[in-house]
Amino acid sequence: MDRIPAFDRLAALYEEHGYALYLVGGTSRDLLLGLHPDDLDACTDARVEEAVAFLPSDVDLSFKRFGRVKMSKAFGKMEITTLREEGPYLDHRHPSYLRFVKDLKTDSYRRDFTVNAIYLDKNYTPIDFHDGLGDLERRIIRTIGDPYARFKEDPLRIPRAERLAARLGFAIEQKTMEALKACYPLLAELNPAKLLEEERKGWTWPKSIKR
Repeated sequence: MDRIPAFDRLAALYEEHGYALYLVGGTSRDLLLGLHPDDLDACTDARVEEAVAFLPSDVDLSFKRFGRVKMSKAFGKMEITTLREEGPYLDHRHPSYLRFVKDLKTDSYRRDFTVNAIYLDKNYTPIDFHDGLGDLERRIIRTIGDPYARFKEDPLRIPRAERLAARLGFAIEQKTMEALKACYPLLAELNPAKLLEEERKGWTWPKSIKR
């Protein structure tokens, strides 16, 4: 597995100040598949107000209230999000509350698919609570928990599942596929701009659903 020098330097910086930094999401998934990740996503047990005390002064704090900072210069482009727990979704897009936590497993339950919920620590050792490594070997896309609930929470997970499966050449696990198709009508409730963005990334609108 290729190492990411920017992450190595940042992980050492976080550790120096008593915190941990992990690669997660598409970044860890692609690294484990031997691919070069397009974006760098990391998470940490440090809150934003704690991290800004030692991060470069030019970090983007636009999403501070969501526990996210964006790096751009000294360490290259990377998004770092504080570990969190999310409340129930009330509008098919946003959780009713966010609560910052210290526990990786708690954070993992808010993530969409098992293959996107594998954490890599500073040594690139995988931490996997939902058999995401097994699903990478089986080459399947599977939601974490009840697939109907996950797609109803955020229907944008529907095009993301289909797009991810197509890009990686994976199959969508049977129960996940059944739920995905049953939840197609929820796409009509989403912001059209969000769906257009997915189409631009290669997703195809299902023919069975009117736009």
